[in-house]
Amino acid sequence: MHTVNTTISRYFSADRLSNIFSGKGICTLAMVSLMGISQQSYAQVPGLPNSSPSQTITQELGLGKVEVAYSRPSVNGRKVFGDLVPYDAVWRTGANTATKITFSGDVTIAGNKIPAGTYSLFSIPGKNEWTIILNKAVNVWGAFTYKQAEDLLRFKVKAASLKEKQETFTILFDNATTQAVDLRLLWEHTTVPVHITVNDDDRIMATIEELMQAPSISNLAYFNAIQYYYLHEKDTEKALQWISKAKKDFPKNASYQLFEARFLLRKGDKEGVQQAVQEGIKVATENDGADRIPLLKAVLKQASH
Repeated sequence: MHTVNTTISRYFSADRLSNIFSGKGICTLAMVSLMGISQQSYAQVPGLPNSSPSQTITQELGLGKVEVAYSRPSVNGRKVFGDLVPYDAVWRTGANTATKITFSGDVTIAGNKIPAGTYSLFSIPGKNEWTIILNKAVNVWGAFTYKQAEDLLRFKVKAASLKEKQETFTILFDNATTQAVDLRLLWEHTTVPVHITVNDDDRIMATIEELMQAPSISNLAYFNAIQYYYLHEKDTEKALQWISKAKKDFPKNASYQLFEARFLLRKGDKEGVQQAVQEGIKVATENDGADRIPLLKAVLKQASH
């Protein structure tokens, strides 16, 4: 009997089981019993597929990482939001065990500082607006034992429509920078973004200063430091000093003329931009750096406007 229950609970997601049993009017006690069996039998049954396969995704963010582990149910001809997944009710944000999100360092979400750690990612779908929940209880099956008292954070986000149907529930990272990323939920015709930021700037700037004061500076250290200064609009003059040194230490790398042109454009030095671009094209042509040439020409075009 246990083997049969194990097979049933593994093949069908808890969302599907909930619909089946509620449709036949089975009492709450029976559903709770089934939930207990499902929790015990979550491990993969050899030789049987998971109808809501699991996935783990990881995104670097600042000096740390964000990881999401979740299960992926599919539409399978059903109406999802407002039916399979009711509006205004807590959802596990996936299938099987509640979706987990792990931050290797502190982050900020919706203006709130979130300590490093692992949390369950619950949600309350609505027609136009969702409530996103970070909950301190992890490794829980579905939302059956969810307790609001264990919430770390609740906040609202606007839902948007997808033109093309997303058959399988998907969580992905989008719009990634060194200090921010969007965690995006997509299913059926709905997408919901969660904006996550970090503030590692002080630590990064301290590391850059240390690297740039070293007796010997690597090509990669130069590049990363200069790129960070450009992307985050740091001290232009200091960056140009580093570029001057980098060009001498690594004369075959046209990336430094490219950054030089970009910083000079930011200063409004159009004549300097032209000189840097011409030099960069020469270096790129002589050292198999053809991929730099279109980028250099693009900066020159900007300077001509």
